[in-house]
Amino acid sequence: MKRLISACIALSLFFGCAPKIQEQVAISPEPAPVTTGADEGDLSPCSKFSDSPLEDEAMTAHVLYRDFLREGKYDEAFPYWKRAYDIAPAADGKRNTHYADGIRLYEHFVSVETNPAKRQEQIDQIFKFYDEIEECYGEEGYVAGRKAFDYYYKYKGLASDDEIFGLFRKSIDTDGEDAQLFIINPFTDLLVKNYQAEKIELGAAQKYTEMIKQRIAKGYKSGKNKPQWDIISEYALQRLESFEGVKGFYDCEYYAEKYFSDFKAAPSDCEIINQVYGQLKRGGCLIDDPRLAEIQEAYNQHCKKVVPPSDSKQAYAALREGNYEEAVVKFQEAADKAEDNEKKATYLMLVAKVHYAHLKDFPKARKAALEAANFKANWGDPYLLIGRLYASSGPLCGPGRGWDSQIVVWPAIDKWNYAKKIDPNAAKEANKWIGRYAQYMPAKEEIFQRNLQSGQTFRVPCWIQENTTIRAAKS
Repeated sequence: MKRLISACIALSLFFGCAPKIQEQVAISPEPAPVTTGADEGDLSPCSKFSDSPLEDEAMTAHVLYRDFLREGKYDEAFPYWKRAYDIAPAADGKRNTHYADGIRLYEHFVSVETNPAKRQEQIDQIFKFYDEIEECYGEEGYVAGRKAFDYYYKYKGLASDDEIFGLFRKSIDTDGEDAQLFIINPFTDLLVKNYQAEKIELGAAQKYTEMIKQRIAKGYKSGKNKPQWDIISEYALQRLESFEGVKGFYDCEYYAEKYFSDFKAAPSDCEIINQVYGQLKRGGCLIDDPRLAEIQEAYNQHCKKVVPPSDSKQAYAALREGNYEEAVVKFQEAADKAEDNEKKATYLMLVAKVHYAHLKDFPKARKAALEAANFKANWGDPYLLIGRLYASSGPLCGPGRGWDSQIVVWPAIDKWNYAKKIDPNAAKEANKWIGRYAQYMPAKEEIFQRNLQSGQTFRVPCWIQENTTIRAAKS
């Protein structure tokens, strides 16, 4: 009998229950990494089955609670788990099963508890289990990451963003190139926010950005967890684009790798030529770089005869050289000096576009676009741009997928509809963006689950702060 129980325990310990991905957004952690087949001298120093005179009782309780847990019978599982945990918290000394299952049980109890004080006690117990995993099995990086993950996604308001970022930072510093995949997206979000709030230095932000990119590359190279890495890559790399607004953050190769192909695809388009030239210059590419030379040759052939207005030459020159901060100042000055309202509107739209495309400052881009609209009646372009700002805010306002990132499409479509309403010339482009993004609105089921209905008024939070109408994506 004991041999049979031992065999059941070995299987149940090894095949732990990993939570599923939540909404394909938050990459849920798996149980802590463990050593399998460890020698006796490598076992956990904490109390194990073999350390107790009640070994048989603990092993029997283990098998029984695991059976209940597999069936989702948490109340029935709990007393048997409690007995196994009390006698042998470290189980067989190779795997943290009793701690991991304790977390799973208490997470369930938290989800159904209505008494705030009791719920807080249960949450405190979950974090005690994390401390015990670290004490009995090491895995400092994993434990710090799990705590941060729970604070960020599950138990909002129980820790400050600074505390959460510190835990994520400890996790990635500890695990390095093997950083836990579930920390990448929330850590990336807080990394950008902390830099923008001037809470970390440029060098630190650059270091962690490179670590994130290397970890994603290593994750793909491993050939494992590709669906998860697709989600991580989609969000994290978009979020890190915010640093393009910081002069000197990325180098020449970053910009060349990302944008030079745009030029190759449209080598006679003056807008693309100037844009890509400026981006490579932004990254510090030297004038003798063959890619810059190729773009310059195309400029000489196709665009050199295009002379900008005299009152904005300095602005266009700064834009072409990738000095976007100066370009914004100069275009604003040109707008302020212009006596013609149409010119004012044109220059203000250029201010908006630079803030959007290059400096990644969406609130300032919207402000300039709305100012431009004030100087030119029935002009759809400002609202086309604001719609794109909103539609691009998925990674800024949420995790890139799921509800928080989908609802930004509603006010985006509002703006595109308004653009074509006031300006027939904007209709073609507005319809293009509506057709592209309408599929990303929340599904009917997601709306219903939140006790909402299509047609209701809804206020979109984040930086957008606008009322819109709830709409479901077509199934």
